[in-house]
Amino acid sequence: MAARRHLESHPCPLHEHYLVTRTRSALGLALVFLTAACAAEMPSSRTAVTRLDDSRIDTTELSEQIEALTRAANVHGLTVTIFYDAEKVYSRAFGYSDQPANKPLQTSTEIYGASLSKAVFSVLVMKLVEQGLLDLDKPLQDYVKEPLWQNRASTSKAWHEDLSALRTDPRYRRITARMSMSHTTGLSGWRWFEPDQKLQIHFEPGSQFSYSGEGMTLLQIVMQKVTGKTLEQLMQENVFGPLGMRMSSYAWQPNFETDYAVGHMADGKVYEKDKDNAPRAPSTLETTTDDYARFMTAVLRRELLSEQSWNEIFKPQIRIRTRTQFGAGSVESTTTYDPIELSYGLGWGLQRTPYGWGAFKEGHGDGFQHYSIVYPAKRLGVLLMSNSDNAESIFGHLLKLTIADTFTPLEWENYVPYDRTPAGAR
Repeated sequence: MAARRHLESHPCPLHEHYLVTRTRSALGLALVFLTAACAAEMPSSRTAVTRLDDSRIDTTELSEQIEALTRAANVHGLTVTIFYDAEKVYSRAFGYSDQPANKPLQTSTEIYGASLSKAVFSVLVMKLVEQGLLDLDKPLQDYVKEPLWQNRASTSKAWHEDLSALRTDPRYRRITARMSMSHTTGLSGWRWFEPDQKLQIHFEPGSQFSYSGEGMTLLQIVMQKVTGKTLEQLMQENVFGPLGMRMSSYAWQPNFETDYAVGHMADGKVYEKDKDNAPRAPSTLETTTDDYARFMTAVLRRELLSEQSWNEIFKPQIRIRTRTQFGAGSVESTTTYDPIELSYGLGWGLQRTPYGWGAFKEGHGDGFQHYSIVYPAKRLGVLLMSNSDNAESIFGHLLKLTIADTFTPLEWENYVPYDRTPAGAR
């Protein structure tokens, strides 16, 4: 179950918090908007959202258009959160946390974060750099006396800890934290993508981009050895605790049971919920829209880290010239994305626009599809979280609608619009 899931959430300064549910009856589909407030919520007079190009969209119109998109593309559950001037200005949930059970999705519903995990991990990494416990350019092997290939899985669920396959390739000794966070280790996305399901280095570490969860788990193992603490302890102490992310963890927690989202297949059937994952830095984050919005607010406000550390995260580390991020196109070269200088920073993808650099992070697992992007210079961003296999088909539409983002390379992301005209059709 765990392998199936990965192709690979400060106090509450709310502006708007809405619950949107849909109920089906013999008469058809009806929308019910329930408005809730946080004690510290701003006045509800905000009726429009300002976008990248300084255009504005009325929040009622925005909600109606989002709802129309979810209907058209059969997106079973979706939350949309928009940030302006480094504050959350719009956050609403649409659809269901569990459609067959007719359970409405809320922004407080626990949801599997998939690779959004990596963006949070980037902040932890830089916290340890600031504490002098980690150097971005020191080989990971140099932190420990024993060869890393001797590391073995502590439990059957912690398969990522088994590094035995690296014994025959000394290039692993050159891998650094910077390479792990910028996806340049040479390791595959996950070992089960390999014919023998064993770790393999495919190119000289640091020389090119190839998205890799394994590269980050390697760094996680070393960080735990250096600090003597688990990933969860480090996260709670350095990120979740300081930001008040009380419903976030890299492992399933009993308090998540009361309200969590299940993943929906394209036809509406639900996946079995994974609750037994061993904590993995790049992929096992469980969170809520409200919690992850706290994280994104902190990113836009440049909290937790020094200005120097934030600049390092959002500095291009490697230029990307592959046709797609995954699949066959990930080994095909192209100059298509040169106009946006598509690159990777530390834990975040980067694209240059007339409004400055945009830093993005996706999440993708069975039944869960997410996208987040921040524009640090504009202090603006959007968070899209969904528990539906159909969600990525409207991400391009949502980015344009919510923040006027027309720069995200949808083809590189393999985001196929639900309404795209088939090739050859008139």
